[in-house]
Amino acid sequence: MTRRYFGTDGIRGIVGEYPITADFMLKLGWAMGRVLERKNRNAKVLIGKDTRISGYMFESALEAGLSAAGVDVALLGPMPTPGIAYLTRTFRADAGIVISASHNAFQDNGIKFFSAEGTKLPDAIEARIEDELEKPLETVSADRLGKAVRISDAAGRYIEFCKSTVPKRLTLTGLKVVLDCAHGATYHIAPSVFRELGAEVSLLGVSPDGLNINQQVGSTHPASLRAAVIERGADIGVAFDGDGDRVILVDADGREIDGDDILYIIARDRHERGVLGGGVVGTLMSNFGLAAAMEALDIPFERARVGDRYVMECLVANDWQLGGESSGHIVCGHVQSTGDGIVSALQVLAIMATRGCSLTALLDGFEKAPQALVNVRLTDGTDKQALLESEALRRSVAAVENELGDSGRVLLRASGTEPLIRVMVEGRPRFDVAALARRIAADVETLMA
Repeated sequence: MTRRYFGTDGIRGIVGEYPITADFMLKLGWAMGRVLERKNRNAKVLIGKDTRISGYMFESALEAGLSAAGVDVALLGPMPTPGIAYLTRTFRADAGIVISASHNAFQDNGIKFFSAEGTKLPDAIEARIEDELEKPLETVSADRLGKAVRISDAAGRYIEFCKSTVPKRLTLTGLKVVLDCAHGATYHIAPSVFRELGAEVSLLGVSPDGLNINQQVGSTHPASLRAAVIERGADIGVAFDGDGDRVILVDADGREIDGDDILYIIARDRHERGVLGGGVVGTLMSNFGLAAAMEALDIPFERARVGDRYVMECLVANDWQLGGESSGHIVCGHVQSTGDGIVSALQVLAIMATRGCSLTALLDGFEKAPQALVNVRLTDGTDKQALLESEALRRSVAAVENELGDSGRVLLRASGTEPLIRVMVEGRPRFDVAALARRIAADVETLMA
Protein backbone atom coordinates (compact mmCIF):
# COMPACT_ATOMS: atom_id res chain seq x y z
CA MET A 1 0.00 0.00 0.00
CA THR A 2 1.43 3.36 -1.06
CA ARG A 3 1.27 5.89 1.77
CA ARG A 4 1.12 9.59 1.01
CA TYR A 5 1.39 10.83 4.60
CA PHE A 6 1.47 7.97 7.10
CA GLY A 7 4.75 6.30 7.99
CA THR A 8 5.38 3.36 10.31
CA ASP A 9 4.37 5.46 13.31
CA GLY A 10 1.85 8.02 12.12
CA ILE A 11 2.75 11.30 10.42
CA ARG A 12 5.94 13.06 11.48
CA GLY A 13 8.17 15.89 10.29
CA ILE A 14 9.54 19.36 10.93
CA VAL A 15 7.10 21.91 12.34
CA GLY A 16 6.13 24.45 9.69
CA GLU A 17 7.14 22.19 6.80
CA TYR A 18 4.32 20.39 5.01
CA PRO A 19 2.53 18.34 6.22
CA ILE A 20 3.40 19.37 9.80
CA THR A 21 1.52 22.65 9.45
CA ALA A 22 -1.55 24.13 11.11
CA ASP A 23 -3.64 24.06 7.94
CA PHE A 24 -2.83 20.41 7.28
CA MET A 25 -3.71 19.46 10.86
CA LEU A 26 -7.06 21.22 10.48
CA LYS A 27 -7.72 19.15 7.36
CA LEU A 28 -6.41 15.97 9.03
CA GLY A 29 -8.81 16.37 11.95
CA TRP A 30 -11.66 16.91 9.52
CA ALA A 31 -10.65 13.88 7.42
CA MET A 32 -10.53 11.61 10.45
CA GLY A 33 -13.84 13.01 11.61
CA ARG A 34 -15.40 12.19 8.25
CA VAL A 35 -14.21 8.58 8.50
CA LEU A 36 -15.55 8.25 12.05
CA GLU A 37 -18.87 9.93 11.27
CA ARG A 38 -19.61 7.30 8.66
CA LYS A 39 -19.44 4.68 11.42
CA ASN A 40 -21.02 6.63 14.28
CA ARG A 41 -23.03 9.84 14.05
CA ASN A 42 -22.15 10.60 17.71
CA ALA A 43 -18.41 10.02 17.43
CA LYS A 44 -16.00 11.20 20.13
CA VAL A 45 -12.20 11.58 19.90
CA LEU A 46 -9.63 12.11 22.67
CA ILE A 47 -6.62 14.36 21.97
CA GLY A 48 -3.44 14.30 24.04
CA LYS A 49 0.05 15.67 23.45
CA ASP A 50 3.58 15.74 24.74
CA THR A 51 5.29 18.92 25.98
CA ARG A 52 6.67 20.47 22.80
CA ILE A 53 5.51 24.02 22.15
CA SER A 54 3.92 23.27 18.78
CA GLY A 55 1.44 20.95 20.49
CA TYR A 56 -0.75 23.92 21.43
CA MET A 57 -1.11 24.93 17.78
CA PHE A 58 -1.82 21.44 16.49
CA GLU A 59 -4.23 20.63 19.32
CA SER A 60 -6.37 23.62 18.36
CA ALA A 61 -6.21 22.82 14.65
CA LEU A 62 -7.22 19.18 15.12
CA GLU A 63 -10.02 20.20 17.47
CA ALA A 64 -11.39 22.63 14.88
CA GLY A 65 -11.22 20.08 12.08
CA LEU A 66 -12.98 17.39 14.08
CA SER A 67 -15.67 19.84 15.16
CA ALA A 68 -16.21 20.86 11.52
CA ALA A 69 -16.83 17.20 10.72
CA GLY A 70 -19.38 16.92 13.53
CA VAL A 71 -17.21 14.98 15.99
CA ASP A 72 -17.00 15.72 19.73
CA VAL A 73 -13.55 16.20 21.26
CA ALA A 74 -12.13 15.60 24.74
CA LEU A 75 -8.79 17.29 25.45
CA LEU A 76 -6.35 15.51 27.77
CA GLY A 77 -3.46 17.98 27.76
CA PRO A 78 0.10 16.62 28.25
CA MET A 79 -0.22 12.84 28.50
CA PRO A 80 2.02 9.88 27.67
CA THR A 81 1.10 8.12 24.45
CA PRO A 82 0.12 4.88 26.23
CA GLY A 83 -2.01 6.92 28.63
CA ILE A 84 -3.98 8.22 25.67
CA ALA A 85 -4.43 4.64 24.44
CA TYR A 86 -5.72 3.60 27.88
CA LEU A 87 -8.09 6.56 28.24
CA THR A 88 -9.44 6.06 24.72
CA ARG A 89 -10.57 2.62 25.83
CA THR A 90 -11.95 3.61 29.21
CA PHE A 91 -13.86 6.64 27.92
CA ARG A 92 -15.36 4.44 25.18
CA ALA A 93 -14.12 6.96 22.62
CA ASP A 94 -14.10 6.13 18.93
CA ALA A 95 -10.43 7.09 18.53
CA GLY A 96 -7.50 8.76 20.24
CA ILE A 97 -5.03 11.24 18.77
CA VAL A 98 -1.48 11.73 20.04
CA ILE A 99 0.41 14.90 19.14
CA SER A 100 4.05 13.90 19.52
CA ALA A 101 7.32 13.22 17.72
CA SER A 102 8.40 10.74 20.39
CA HIS A 103 12.20 10.86 20.92
CA ASN A 104 12.80 13.62 18.33
CA ALA A 105 13.79 17.20 19.21
CA PHE A 106 11.20 19.95 19.72
CA GLN A 107 11.51 21.19 16.11
CA ASP A 108 9.69 18.03 15.02
CA ASN A 109 6.15 16.96 15.72
CA GLY A 110 3.71 14.40 14.51
CA ILE A 111 0.38 12.66 14.86
CA LYS A 112 -0.41 9.11 15.93
CA PHE A 113 -3.88 7.60 16.04
CA PHE A 114 -5.39 4.95 18.31
CA SER A 115 -8.48 2.89 17.62
CA ALA A 116 -11.33 2.50 20.11
CA GLU A 117 -9.50 -0.57 21.45
CA GLY A 118 -6.35 1.44 22.20
CA THR A 119 -4.32 -0.05 19.35
CA LYS A 120 -2.73 1.64 16.34
CA LEU A 121 -5.11 2.22 13.45
CA PRO A 122 -5.20 -0.49 10.77
CA ASP A 123 -3.65 0.38 7.40
CA ALA A 124 -7.09 0.36 5.79
CA ILE A 125 -8.38 3.12 8.07
CA GLU A 126 -5.27 5.23 7.50
CA ALA A 127 -5.85 4.81 3.76
CA ARG A 128 -9.43 6.05 4.14
CA ILE A 129 -8.21 9.12 6.06
CA GLU A 130 -5.72 9.84 3.27
CA ASP A 131 -8.52 9.56 0.71
CA GLU A 132 -10.59 12.12 2.62
CA LEU A 133 -7.61 14.49 2.73
CA GLU A 134 -7.85 14.79 -1.06
CA LYS A 135 -11.40 16.16 -0.85
CA PRO A 136 -12.45 19.78 -0.17
CA LEU A 137 -13.24 20.54 3.47
CA GLU A 138 -16.96 20.95 4.05
CA THR A 139 -18.33 21.98 7.44
CA VAL A 140 -21.44 20.30 8.79
CA SER A 141 -24.47 22.44 9.62
CA ALA A 142 -24.18 24.54 12.78
CA ASP A 143 -26.52 22.30 14.77
CA ARG A 144 -24.26 19.28 14.12
CA LEU A 145 -20.88 20.84 14.99
CA GLY A 146 -18.80 18.86 17.45
CA LYS A 147 -18.37 20.06 21.03
CA ALA A 148 -15.13 20.14 23.02
CA VAL A 149 -14.46 19.48 26.71
CA ARG A 150 -11.28 19.23 28.76
CA ILE A 151 -10.77 16.18 30.99
CA SER A 152 -9.30 17.53 34.22
CA ASP A 153 -8.54 14.22 35.93
CA ALA A 154 -6.77 12.47 33.04
CA ALA A 155 -3.41 12.31 34.83
CA GLY A 156 -4.91 10.82 37.99
CA ARG A 157 -6.80 8.17 36.04
CA TYR A 158 -3.64 7.05 34.24
CA ILE A 159 -1.55 7.06 37.44
CA GLU A 160 -4.02 4.67 39.04
CA PHE A 161 -3.99 2.46 35.96
CA CYS A 162 -0.18 2.21 36.00
CA LYS A 163 -0.21 1.21 39.66
CA SER A 164 -2.85 -1.43 38.93
CA THR A 165 -0.53 -3.29 36.55
CA VAL A 166 1.51 -4.72 39.45
CA PRO A 167 0.22 -6.93 42.30
CA LYS A 168 -2.01 -5.10 44.79
CA ARG A 169 0.15 -5.72 47.84
CA LEU A 170 3.44 -5.04 46.09
CA THR A 171 5.57 -2.28 47.58
CA LEU A 172 8.73 -0.73 46.19
CA THR A 173 9.77 0.45 49.66
CA GLY A 174 13.52 0.28 50.05
CA LEU A 175 14.27 0.73 46.34
CA LYS A 176 16.09 3.91 45.30
CA VAL A 177 15.03 4.96 41.81
CA VAL A 178 16.22 7.77 39.55
CA LEU A 179 13.61 8.77 36.96
CA ASP A 180 14.50 10.66 33.77
CA CYS A 181 11.31 11.96 32.17
CA ALA A 182 13.02 13.63 29.17
CA HIS A 183 11.20 16.92 29.91
CA GLY A 184 8.37 15.09 28.18
CA ALA A 185 4.90 13.70 28.70
CA THR A 186 5.72 11.56 31.75
CA TYR A 187 7.05 14.48 33.83
CA HIS A 188 3.85 14.82 35.92
CA ILE A 189 2.89 11.14 35.86
CA ALA A 190 5.87 8.88 36.53
CA PRO A 191 7.07 10.54 39.78
CA SER A 192 3.65 10.02 41.39
CA VAL A 193 3.40 6.41 40.21
CA PHE A 194 6.74 5.31 41.65
CA ARG A 195 6.44 7.33 44.86
CA GLU A 196 2.93 6.09 45.59
CA LEU A 197 4.22 2.52 45.24
CA GLY A 198 6.80 3.27 47.92
CA ALA A 199 10.03 3.88 46.00
CA GLU A 200 12.53 6.54 47.05
CA VAL A 201 12.56 8.69 43.91
CA SER A 202 14.93 11.35 42.57
CA LEU A 203 14.31 13.11 39.31
CA LEU A 204 15.84 14.30 36.04
CA GLY A 205 14.12 15.90 33.06
CA VAL A 206 10.93 17.07 34.80
CA SER A 207 10.97 20.77 33.87
CA PRO A 208 9.54 21.04 30.36
CA ASP A 209 9.54 24.48 28.74
CA GLY A 210 8.25 23.53 25.30
CA LEU A 211 11.73 23.57 23.79
CA ASN A 212 13.82 21.16 25.88
CA ILE A 213 12.04 17.85 25.29
CA ASN A 214 14.62 15.04 24.78
CA GLN A 215 17.43 17.61 25.00
CA GLN A 216 20.37 15.57 26.39
CA VAL A 217 17.91 13.66 28.57
CA GLY A 218 15.64 10.67 28.21
CA SER A 219 16.04 7.20 26.77
CA THR A 220 18.12 8.34 23.79
CA HIS A 221 20.58 10.30 25.99
CA PRO A 222 21.25 8.10 29.05
CA ALA A 223 24.63 9.59 30.10
CA SER A 224 23.11 11.90 32.72
CA LEU A 225 21.01 9.08 34.13
CA ARG A 226 24.01 6.77 34.41
CA ALA A 227 25.94 9.44 36.29
CA ALA A 228 23.00 10.21 38.59
CA VAL A 229 22.44 6.55 39.48
CA ILE A 230 26.07 6.10 40.51
CA GLU A 231 26.30 9.45 42.32
CA ARG A 232 23.08 8.90 44.28
CA GLY A 233 23.69 5.22 45.03
CA ALA A 234 20.42 4.23 43.39
CA ASP A 235 19.31 0.67 42.72
CA ILE A 236 17.97 1.49 39.27
CA GLY A 237 17.62 4.32 36.78
CA VAL A 238 14.59 4.64 34.50
CA ALA A 239 14.59 6.83 31.37
CA PHE A 240 11.57 7.47 29.19
CA ASP A 241 11.42 9.09 25.78
CA GLY A 242 9.45 12.26 25.08
CA ASP A 243 6.05 10.62 24.77
CA GLY A 244 6.57 7.85 27.31
CA ASP A 245 6.08 4.76 25.17
CA ARG A 246 9.75 3.72 25.40
CA VAL A 247 11.99 3.02 28.37
CA ILE A 248 15.59 2.06 29.01
CA LEU A 249 16.99 1.16 32.42
CA VAL A 250 20.34 1.63 34.15
CA ASP A 251 21.62 -0.75 36.82
CA ALA A 252 23.39 0.25 40.04
CA ASP A 253 26.77 0.20 38.27
CA GLY A 254 25.60 2.53 35.51
CA ARG A 255 25.22 -0.17 32.87
CA GLU A 256 22.50 0.48 30.29
CA ILE A 257 19.70 -2.10 30.13
CA ASP A 258 17.94 -1.92 26.75
CA GLY A 259 14.72 -3.33 25.37
CA ASP A 260 16.21 -6.76 24.65
CA ASP A 261 17.34 -7.01 28.29
CA ILE A 262 13.92 -5.92 29.53
CA LEU A 263 12.16 -8.47 27.32
CA TYR A 264 14.42 -11.21 28.66
CA ILE A 265 13.76 -10.27 32.31
CA ILE A 266 9.97 -10.13 31.91
CA ALA A 267 9.77 -13.20 29.66
CA ARG A 268 11.86 -15.40 31.94
CA ASP A 269 9.92 -14.37 35.04
CA ARG A 270 6.51 -14.93 33.46
CA HIS A 271 7.68 -18.21 31.90
CA GLU A 272 8.92 -19.51 35.26
CA ARG A 273 5.59 -18.57 36.85
CA GLY A 274 3.66 -20.24 34.03
CA VAL A 275 1.86 -17.05 32.94
CA LEU A 276 3.80 -15.99 29.82
CA GLY A 277 0.92 -16.82 27.51
CA GLY A 278 2.80 -18.15 24.48
CA GLY A 279 6.02 -16.79 23.04
CA VAL A 280 7.88 -13.52 22.59
CA VAL A 281 8.03 -11.18 19.59
CA GLY A 282 11.17 -9.20 18.83
CA THR A 283 12.15 -7.38 15.65
CA LEU A 284 14.79 -7.62 12.95
CA MET A 285 16.95 -5.41 15.21
CA SER A 286 16.65 -7.69 18.27
CA ASN A 287 19.98 -9.09 19.40
CA PHE A 288 20.91 -12.63 18.43
CA GLY A 289 21.50 -13.29 22.12
CA LEU A 290 17.82 -12.69 22.90
CA ALA A 291 16.74 -15.29 20.35
CA ALA A 292 19.29 -17.74 21.76
CA ALA A 293 18.14 -17.09 25.34
CA MET A 294 14.50 -17.68 24.40
CA GLU A 295 15.46 -20.94 22.71
CA ALA A 296 17.38 -22.05 25.80
CA LEU A 297 14.28 -21.38 27.93
CA ASP A 298 12.09 -23.22 25.40
CA ILE A 299 10.14 -20.00 24.72
CA PRO A 300 8.95 -19.52 21.11
CA PHE A 301 10.49 -16.41 19.54
CA GLU A 302 9.59 -14.58 16.32
CA ARG A 303 11.00 -11.47 14.65
CA ALA A 304 8.67 -8.81 13.26
CA ARG A 305 9.52 -5.83 11.07
CA VAL A 306 10.87 -2.84 12.98
CA GLY A 307 8.02 -0.74 14.40
CA ASP A 308 5.66 -1.30 17.29
CA ARG A 309 2.67 -1.73 14.98
CA TYR A 310 4.37 -4.77 13.42
CA VAL A 311 5.23 -6.19 16.83
CA MET A 312 1.55 -5.86 17.77
CA GLU A 313 0.43 -7.50 14.52
CA CYS A 314 2.68 -10.47 15.21
CA LEU A 315 1.46 -10.74 18.81
CA VAL A 316 -2.17 -10.71 17.71
CA ALA A 317 -1.53 -13.24 14.94
CA ASN A 318 0.06 -15.65 17.43
CA ASP A 319 -2.25 -14.81 20.35
CA TRP A 320 0.85 -13.94 22.43
CA GLN A 321 1.24 -11.18 25.02
CA LEU A 322 4.86 -10.02 25.22
CA GLY A 323 6.96 -8.32 22.59
CA GLY A 324 9.10 -5.30 21.90
CA GLU A 325 12.07 -3.58 20.37
CA SER A 326 15.65 -3.15 21.52
CA SER A 327 14.98 0.61 21.59
CA GLY A 328 12.83 0.03 24.68
CA HIS A 329 9.35 -0.05 23.17
CA ILE A 330 7.89 -2.98 25.14
CA VAL A 331 4.34 -4.32 24.79
CA CYS A 332 3.07 -6.05 27.94
CA GLY A 333 -0.15 -7.28 26.44
CA HIS A 334 -1.41 -8.85 29.65
CA VAL A 335 -2.00 -5.35 31.04
CA GLN A 336 -1.72 -2.79 28.21
CA SER A 337 -2.72 -2.53 24.55
CA THR A 338 0.40 -0.71 23.34
CA GLY A 339 4.01 -0.01 24.32
CA ASP A 340 4.14 1.68 27.72
CA GLY A 341 7.38 2.90 29.31
CA ILE A 342 6.04 3.29 32.84
CA VAL A 343 4.23 -0.04 32.82
CA SER A 344 7.27 -1.87 31.39
CA ALA A 345 9.57 -0.39 34.04
CA LEU A 346 7.10 -1.37 36.77
CA GLN A 347 7.12 -4.98 35.58
CA VAL A 348 10.91 -5.10 36.09
CA LEU A 349 10.79 -3.32 39.44
CA ALA A 350 8.06 -5.69 40.62
CA ILE A 351 10.29 -8.65 39.77
CA MET A 352 13.21 -7.03 41.64
CA ALA A 353 11.03 -6.40 44.70
CA THR A 354 9.38 -9.83 44.69
CA ARG A 355 12.65 -11.74 44.27
CA GLY A 356 14.65 -9.40 46.47
CA CYS A 357 17.49 -9.16 43.98
CA SER A 358 19.29 -6.52 41.94
CA LEU A 359 18.62 -5.60 38.34
CA THR A 360 22.00 -7.04 37.39
CA ALA A 361 21.13 -10.39 38.98
CA LEU A 362 18.02 -10.65 36.83
CA LEU A 363 20.26 -10.75 33.75
CA ASP A 364 22.46 -13.62 34.95
CA GLY A 365 22.99 -16.06 32.10
CA PHE A 366 21.88 -13.66 29.38
CA GLU A 367 24.66 -12.93 26.90
CA LYS A 368 24.17 -10.63 23.95
CA ALA A 369 26.21 -10.71 20.76
CA PRO A 370 28.20 -7.52 20.08
CA GLN A 371 26.04 -5.21 17.98
CA ALA A 372 26.79 -1.85 16.40
CA LEU A 373 24.28 0.63 14.98
CA VAL A 374 25.27 3.62 12.84
CA ASN A 375 22.72 6.17 11.64
CA VAL A 376 23.42 7.92 8.33
CA ARG A 377 21.40 11.10 7.75
CA LEU A 378 19.93 11.35 4.27
CA THR A 379 20.80 14.36 2.17
CA ASP A 380 17.93 16.40 0.68
CA GLY A 381 16.39 14.76 -2.35
CA THR A 382 17.83 11.31 -1.71
CA ASP A 383 15.62 8.45 -2.87
CA LYS A 384 16.15 6.15 0.10
CA GLN A 385 14.60 3.12 -1.56
CA ALA A 386 16.76 3.50 -4.66
CA LEU A 387 19.79 3.95 -2.40
CA LEU A 388 19.05 0.76 -0.46
CA GLU A 389 18.56 -1.18 -3.69
CA SER A 390 21.67 0.16 -5.44
CA GLU A 391 24.13 -2.43 -6.73
CA ALA A 392 27.09 -0.65 -5.13
CA LEU A 393 25.52 -0.81 -1.68
CA ARG A 394 24.53 -4.44 -2.20
CA ARG A 395 28.19 -5.24 -2.92
CA SER A 396 29.31 -3.37 0.21
CA VAL A 397 26.87 -5.32 2.38
CA ALA A 398 27.76 -8.63 0.71
CA ALA A 399 31.45 -8.08 1.44
CA VAL A 400 30.77 -7.60 5.16
CA GLU A 401 28.37 -10.56 5.23
CA ASN A 402 31.08 -12.68 3.62
CA GLU A 403 33.50 -11.72 6.41
CA LEU A 404 30.95 -12.56 9.11
CA GLY A 405 29.89 -15.86 7.54
CA ASP A 406 27.49 -17.75 9.82
CA SER A 407 28.72 -15.82 12.86
CA GLY A 408 26.91 -12.54 12.29
CA ARG A 409 24.48 -10.54 10.23
CA VAL A 410 23.93 -7.16 8.59
CA LEU A 411 20.69 -5.18 8.52
CA LEU A 412 20.14 -2.01 6.50
CA ARG A 413 16.86 -0.16 6.71
CA ALA A 414 15.35 3.28 6.29
CA SER A 415 13.96 4.82 9.47
CA GLY A 416 10.20 5.22 9.43
CA THR A 417 10.32 8.32 11.65
CA GLU A 418 13.48 10.22 10.66
CA PRO A 419 15.47 10.88 7.44
CA LEU A 420 18.02 8.20 8.30
CA ILE A 421 19.47 4.98 6.97
CA ARG A 422 20.21 2.67 9.89
CA VAL A 423 23.18 0.33 9.52
CA MET A 424 23.30 -2.53 12.01
CA VAL A 425 26.05 -5.15 12.20
CA GLU A 426 26.01 -7.98 14.70
CA GLY A 427 28.58 -10.72 15.19
CA ARG A 428 30.57 -12.93 17.50
CA PRO A 429 33.04 -11.19 19.85
CA ARG A 430 35.99 -11.84 17.52
CA PHE A 431 34.60 -9.33 15.00
CA ASP A 432 34.94 -5.54 15.24
CA VAL A 433 31.28 -4.95 14.45
CA ALA A 434 31.58 -1.19 15.00
CA ALA A 435 34.27 -0.92 12.30
CA LEU A 436 32.23 -3.03 9.91
CA ALA A 437 29.13 -0.89 10.48
CA ARG A 438 31.15 2.29 9.92
CA ARG A 439 32.52 0.85 6.68
CA ILE A 440 29.02 0.30 5.26
CA ALA A 441 27.87 3.70 6.58
CA ALA A 442 30.79 5.37 4.77
CA ASP A 443 29.71 3.68 1.54
CA VAL A 444 26.15 4.97 2.06
CA GLU A 445 27.50 8.51 2.50
CA THR A 446 29.65 8.16 -0.63
CA LEU A 447 26.67 7.07 -2.70
CA MET A 448 24.74 10.17 -1.56
CA ALA A 449 27.61 12.56 -2.40
